[in-house]
Amino acid sequence: MARNKYDIDETLQSEFSFEQLKRLYAYIRPHRKDITFTILLMMISSALGMFTPKILMKIMDDYIPNGNINGIVGISLVLLCINLIIVIFLRLKITITTRLGQNIIHEIRSDIFNHLQELPFSYYDDRPHGKIQVRVVNYVNSLSDLLSNGIVNTITELFSLFFIVGFMLSINFRLTIICMLGLPVLMTLIFVIKKKQRVAWQISSNKSSNLNAYIAESINGIRVTQSFVREQENIKIFNSLSNNYSVAWMNAVKYNFLLWPAIDNISTITMSAVYILGISWLDQGIKGITVGALIAFTGYIGRFWAPINTLASFYNSLLTAISYLERIFETIDEPVLVKDVENATEMPPIKGTVEFKDVCFSYEDGIRILNNVSFKANQGDTIAIVGPTGAGKTTIINLISRFYNLDSGELLIDGVDISKVTIKSLRKQMGVMLQDSFIFSGTIMDNIRYGNMEATDEQVITAAKTVCAHDFIMGLENGYNTEVNERGSRLSAGQRQLISFARALLADPKILILDEATSSIDTETEILLQEGLAKLLANRTSFIIAHRLSTIKNATCIMYVDGGKIQEMGNHDELMKLKGNYYELFMSQYDFLNE
Repeated sequence: MARNKYDIDETLQSEFSFEQLKRLYAYIRPHRKDITFTILLMMISSALGMFTPKILMKIMDDYIPNGNINGIVGISLVLLCINLIIVIFLRLKITITTRLGQNIIHEIRSDIFNHLQELPFSYYDDRPHGKIQVRVVNYVNSLSDLLSNGIVNTITELFSLFFIVGFMLSINFRLTIICMLGLPVLMTLIFVIKKKQRVAWQISSNKSSNLNAYIAESINGIRVTQSFVREQENIKIFNSLSNNYSVAWMNAVKYNFLLWPAIDNISTITMSAVYILGISWLDQGIKGITVGALIAFTGYIGRFWAPINTLASFYNSLLTAISYLERIFETIDEPVLVKDVENATEMPPIKGTVEFKDVCFSYEDGIRILNNVSFKANQGDTIAIVGPTGAGKTTIINLISRFYNLDSGELLIDGVDISKVTIKSLRKQMGVMLQDSFIFSGTIMDNIRYGNMEATDEQVITAAKTVCAHDFIMGLENGYNTEVNERGSRLSAGQRQLISFARALLADPKILILDEATSSIDTETEILLQEGLAKLLANRTSFIIAHRLSTIKNATCIMYVDGGKIQEMGNHDELMKLKGNYYELFMSQYDFLNE
């Protein structure tokens, strides 16, 4: 799929609608008391600030001409008190809105992350992980300023605008009309650029996503890069993606920057008109036009365009945020394809009988991976699955854990259709070790305990001893308390697999699934591991995928899978006598090892 590649822009599955703004409001609504209180503070602060030009007008037209020194001192003290109150209210506003914005950001990010925990493997198969990460971190962070200050400031500035217009009208109606003549020009400009501005930010978010995806891929593959001396080629790719993002971002902010100079130019023009006409009317002795009135009015002109500027800034932030909201809500709306059906029941305690009935499965429409697969594993059986790469071996075990939904057919455990039970109750009774031996950052003890968070230290150690991991763990500097890096980069591939094996065993599963469990373990350790697993596999149904056929000779049943079907099935001796696909595969390994 196109979304798989870091150099292909993502396409939105649904266009932006005002419903998404309603959804954003749903995150804001629980905090409306704090928002209302902050708006009230800022409205009082704004109203108090409106008196400053009026006070200056009083000083210019009354106190100074009459030499009223006491009046000037008294009104100056009033002005000082007003400014102190404004400073205190502003401080409270910054504290509340910062906390408020971060709380909302946390809630949005938490919803995305929680949803990602439920999405099936197919979602992660379809896109680079860097493009998922950028939505959880970068895109949500981009909403911070809008949520912290934008909403409160916008509502406050709207009220301030009404206050300002009211004060301006109280001074002179004609001058007020002249000041407001610039608004239609500004609205026309906003209408013209809004669509281009939104599209530009969508493109910018795409390029940012591509760049983030490539960075994540490069970091994960740094060992391969250096092994094949690919550093310079990777740098070229990075520079190209970075340049694409830079160009897209510059194009997007170009539209943002159109508004601010436009507002400045319009405000300058209207202020000049007020000066020219005001002075002209002052000379003509028109009623209501005084020196104090002109000084006060010009003070209000600056205050009139300041909230307009803030509103324009909010508009820019909103259009920018919309391009991110679309991606955020698209992720939250991603359907959870593998989920509990309505009225799903708890999976009863598993005994271990597993049956496939005409199971068909495909990752993509029209491309069948499994085609009418049927078999039955009885309680305590060890089922080995072999076959060429891409034959569907891993798919079979993934379906047992219900990581994917079937296209058709039935998958029964102890006669119960697993599509009808809760996923949690099913998976809690299974132990799974996949091909990717993922190690989390933390201690080795924590990594093994991940399979059973209630396990004691002694149980963890017992599991490690069973899979022959104890000796190498004790050889580390802090034993089980040794800190390991993400993905276990300090450990060898074999050590990571042994830890993952211990994690699976600690869950004490009724069904044990091992996917290439011994692929990175040396022959000597493998022999010890097989001895340790003999007790564990007793009375447990186990499914083992192994390319080393020597490790599955004692399996109850071996299935040779190819072309989406079970081509051969039987124990080792039966399949060797058949001299079919399994026989050829086994002999090819035998001949290779004895060359």
